[in-house]
Amino acid sequence: MTVAPDNAQQGASRQYRAMRDFLEVMDDTLPGKFEITREGIVHDMREPVGPHELTTLHLRKRLERVMPEDLVAHTGRPDVEAELEGIMRRPDVMVIAWADMDVPGSFDPQTLIAAIEVVSRSNPDNDWVTKLRDYSLIGVPVYAIFDPRTGTGAVLTGIHPTPDGPRYATRKNFVYGEDVTIADWTISTNGLPRYRSQESERPGH
Repeated sequence: MTVAPDNAQQGASRQYRAMRDFLEVMDDTLPGKFEITREGIVHDMREPVGPHELTTLHLRKRLERVMPEDLVAHTGRPDVEAELEGIMRRPDVMVIAWADMDVPGSFDPQTLIAAIEVVSRSNPDNDWVTKLRDYSLIGVPVYAIFDPRTGTGAVLTGIHPTPDGPRYATRKNFVYGEDVTIADWTISTNGLPRYRSQESERPGH
């Protein structure tokens, strides 16, 4: 009988819970947003204001105009958590049923209909690379990315197995001004704000 994999899994689980306990203490004492990924704790110092926050608000309102009343485009807490994978994320917008929000603690990622992220200008790889990997790994069926740096984005769907784990099979790129379909609902991207090219990088952009 082999016990090493179980021991390794238990060790990883203990490590994850230690990080989770740390964040419960620190999350309200330090600025920014904390998440846990395969590489460890991610501390995003930005405080989303300006184009980032406005984009989030536009997307929430546009989606809720076209979605059924039993669904919501939720922003803010709680997190989306898959402890077995060692991942805890907090999407900018989560499309989820009201009924699936009535749970203690974090949301089950597989109850999300879609996760939406607005790219941070200071750390774009967090949205375009690591979150793309993490959301497919934990079973979020649709991942949409809006990038105010370039006025472009993408919608990722069709999770399928690969040698590196579950990954999205289909990517549909778009440019601001086009309509974009997220899950079953199509919204306009007209008028979404952009980061100003002459604007110096500050936390929050």
